[in-house]
Amino acid sequence: MPEGSEGVPAAVRRLPGRLVAPDPGWTTRADVVIVGSGIAGLTAALRLRGQVDKVLVVTKAVLNAGSTQWAQGGIAAALGPGDTPAEHEADTLVAGAGACDAAAVRALVTEGPEAVRELIALGTNFDHTDTGELSLTREGGHHRDRIAHAGGDATGAEIQRALIAAVEAAPDIEVIQHALAVDLLLGEDEAGVTGVAGLTLHVIGEGERDGVGAVHCRAVVLASGGLGQVFSQTTNPAVATGDGMALALRAGATLRDLEFVQFHPTVMYLGPGSRGQQPLISEAVRGEGAFLVDGLPEEGGSRLMPGVHPLADLAPRDVVAKAIMKRMLQTGRPHMWLDARHLGQAFWERRFPTILATARSHGVDPVTQLIPVAPACHYASGGVRTDLFGRTDVPGLYATGEVACSGVHGANRLASNSLLEGLVFSRRIADVLPAELPAWRTPGEDRRTPGLVAGDARREVQETMSAKVGVLRTAPGLAEATVLLDKLSGHDAETVDLRAWEATNLLTISAALADAAALREETRGSHWREDFGERDDEQWAGHFDVRMHDGVTTVSFAPEPPTDLGLADDHDQPQQGEHP
Repeated sequence: MPEGSEGVPAAVRRLPGRLVAPDPGWTTRADVVIVGSGIAGLTAALRLRGQVDKVLVVTKAVLNAGSTQWAQGGIAAALGPGDTPAEHEADTLVAGAGACDAAAVRALVTEGPEAVRELIALGTNFDHTDTGELSLTREGGHHRDRIAHAGGDATGAEIQRALIAAVEAAPDIEVIQHALAVDLLLGEDEAGVTGVAGLTLHVIGEGERDGVGAVHCRAVVLASGGLGQVFSQTTNPAVATGDGMALALRAGATLRDLEFVQFHPTVMYLGPGSRGQQPLISEAVRGEGAFLVDGLPEEGGSRLMPGVHPLADLAPRDVVAKAIMKRMLQTGRPHMWLDARHLGQAFWERRFPTILATARSHGVDPVTQLIPVAPACHYASGGVRTDLFGRTDVPGLYATGEVACSGVHGANRLASNSLLEGLVFSRRIADVLPAELPAWRTPGEDRRTPGLVAGDARREVQETMSAKVGVLRTAPGLAEATVLLDKLSGHDAETVDLRAWEATNLLTISAALADAAALREETRGSHWREDFGERDDEQWAGHFDVRMHDGVTTVSFAPEPPTDLGLADDHDQPQQGEHP
């Protein structure tokens, strides 16, 4: 398979070709429907308004319930003195472990500074130094201070606030909240080409729009976020159930690089029974001087990262997560510790007030105590495959932000590039979509086989994925996961409801992720195979693509030369005058 294949059966299973749902009880129309209300979705809406007749934003909960508001560290861009897009590009390519799309990275870093300045002009209040300059810090994998932040550690919340205020001030942008995007409606144009004709929604508490309805539209922009709830422990909010990825896959879009799931190395450990969204301890804390240790002071604990990587505690996230996991396995401990006591109370209260309050609410005071940390699912570097302007395989379907695989993250996202990706690539979609907006299609007969997995399958999916397809992966574990997931695919739902829809989406994405992880027999970036511990460019430089036809998935391999050659050897050395 390394030489590239046209697609082989992923496993013996049939997943739903579309979700079982009631017939639409209401309809509406919009030229463009944007699914999601984080930085990617709201940026797209604001950029498209005035260019198309009607923009409709649909969001699964409320406008600020997605992942953007939880972003603590900040947004990366070459805005500081001495920094350049070329240096940001090199850091991104190295972190991506050879699997980035070089053209996408170039677009990200060159257009990023202007995009951030426009975000500031929109009303986002970033932190500034005493002299009035934009305050910039550093995170893992960066060789410059280029992370802009707001409210100390509340960057995402401030960006979300500014974007929501702008949308609420734009009466030509319609918003439907509490709306799950169920499936795309497909239809043929005059040339017989099948593409987007609309989508079905399930809306809760919207009066006349209660229940399932249909939105007829000319284009859909997916900005629905990631898949974090695939795993038992994640930094993602409860709404991150992979709905957009699953919807796109069922409609004929390609999912790329799903095996590259980033596990954030420093998530606060709350105990073996903790499930769902876990408190993130931002990488920016290490950027300000905190460091990892393998034991408490009275136990003679020592620093973990010196000698592991030239950047020590600011190594790329995959390196830090692996170092933590290895030490946990060696010691039998369920977590390591982060020591930030030397930062002092005043600094903590000014720079990281949110993290400080969260940690204290769980019984740990970072001013005087070490913080227990362990890796947890944080970010999906893969997703719906797009080109440089967000286009997917399905005419009229675009994707941006975490739901998409634009190619900028490769095998391991560079810290604080996620907000920037949503910002830059939503702007790029808005640059091309109005001119190429397709004619209205009439929804055709949907011949895809309907199905639905029982809602109570969710917990077993999450436990299986965490145990067998988490940070550490092996062939036997992945094979066992595949068997378990295949069995769950036959666990039909008796009740059609949100729990069943989410469980089906989680199972669909989990199966595709496990298939890709089993086929990639190497360790690269955030994909760590214990049985294939080295990166293998000769065999595995390239991408795994997952496609579905009426519930049956296939996986193909697309070879591509690595994009970090000549960078990794000398790029990891701290530059003169810089702290490691």
